[in-house]
Amino acid sequence: MSNSWSYDYFGSKNTESKHTDSRRAESRYSTANCSDPKYAVTKIRAHLNSPEHLLFSSNDLDEVKSMVGRVMQPHQLTILGNNQKLDAKMHYIPLGDISMSRLRYGASVEITPGELDSFFLIQMPLAGCAGIESGGQCLDSTPNLASILSPNQHTSMRWNADSDQFMVRISRSLLERTLVGQLGHPLDQPLVFELGFEWQRCQAWRCLMPYILECTTQVSDILQHKLITNQIEQLISVTLLSTHQHNYSEMPTNRRCSIRPRHVRRVQEYLQAHAHEPITVEQLAQVAGVSLRSLYSGFKEFLNISPMQYLRDLRMEHVRTELLTGEATSVTGVALRWGFAHMGRFSAEYKARYGETPSKSLKRG
Repeated sequence: MSNSWSYDYFGSKNTESKHTDSRRAESRYSTANCSDPKYAVTKIRAHLNSPEHLLFSSNDLDEVKSMVGRVMQPHQLTILGNNQKLDAKMHYIPLGDISMSRLRYGASVEITPGELDSFFLIQMPLAGCAGIESGGQCLDSTPNLASILSPNQHTSMRWNADSDQFMVRISRSLLERTLVGQLGHPLDQPLVFELGFEWQRCQAWRCLMPYILECTTQVSDILQHKLITNQIEQLISVTLLSTHQHNYSEMPTNRRCSIRPRHVRRVQEYLQAHAHEPITVEQLAQVAGVSLRSLYSGFKEFLNISPMQYLRDLRMEHVRTELLTGEATSVTGVALRWGFAHMGRFSAEYKARYGETPSKSLKRG
């Protein structure tokens, strides 16, 4: 499997494109087209309107609430007005720790998810407007002004009947790991983004969205290529952290660590893609192309953690994700699947890390 898509995005030469026919060339990602905000919106609508990505279409309140809850989280959903009826439709594309979706209710609704626990949610209206209250802030969201919901911020929303939203869901663990890698030290407090996001004026983000959707169209089995989905996850998370204000944006540069060495980044990427496989530290040294001593010192200096503890943290995050999303049927089963054989130690570590027992997370999922 070629990774040529990643080179296209950054503008490197792609000799193959010289030999494609005009129709294919016209459909490929173009930075010239992307400079027009209308182009991005048009492409997003087109990609997230195909039958293959349709998750559901329904006018039943309970069914709509259940289906949205499966890919987001359980929430309260109320129709506003006696004469309104739902005409809901959701398109959905999973991409590992990220998902992209388009949701329309067809009626004015009130949505109360409470606090998001395990993910950030970027909501970009393609049409219509919505009132957002989150973390003590209020926002009238329109096609020019998106909203970014952060975990642990109590949230309630009112979507107008004409609201048509493009949403990107990013796992909390992915964004926080990426930020830790940028800062070079653990987070002092949870990551929180500014609620309002002028996404159409942010060219890096606006251009990235249709490009990623184009990738999912060209590579139908993209989820089978974990190294590619890992690159997509990193590209989206780094772009968001770099282009939108958050509570770590103004951190003094003297607190930031130097750029991580290539061998540290290489091992991080390998671990993120292969966390489900048996891995030894000797194997990681081979991946990095350095000695065990250099590998350990690199992780300690730039991430303040050992390679194997980094792997353990990744696996713990996968356990939590499965517990909260309903993928797991038992705590023991998911713990064993991710390499945690000592249940007592696992449960204690999980509770210390997340503030609740694994069984409680399973019930919430």
